[in-house]
Amino acid sequence: MIEASLQRNEVRGRWQPVCRREDLVPNSGVVAWVSNIQVALFYLNGEEGEQLFAVQNHDPMAHANVIGRGIVGHLGGSLVIASPLYKQHYRLEDGSCLEYPEQKLRVWPVRLQGDVVEIGVV
Repeated sequence: MIEASLQRNEVRGRWQPVCRREDLVPNSGVVAWVSNIQVALFYLNGEEGEQLFAVQNHDPMAHANVIGRGIVGHLGGSLVIASPLYKQHYRLEDGSCLEYPEQKLRVWPVRLQGDVVEIGVV
């Protein structure tokens, strides 16, 4: 899990720095603490260019913090993360579950500012 070398409580406007680009693993997930919540960050670098997603790490079906270890893929025209335990698929864009519509992951806006990964906080 990433413990950001940046100050966790530093907020610029509504954006909070969480880690650096070098902490991310291309086409995979890493987990960071943001306001006492585990957030899974997915950095994709493929045909669509660089994409960054931030979703809750807690799997609501398995009741475990494992989403950051899931497998990224395409399903039904959407980029998804497959939970490593029960294999249900969540859309990275909005956190909705394809198999169980009542299940949903929380998502955050995320961006790269130079080499710093920032998450939108409320």
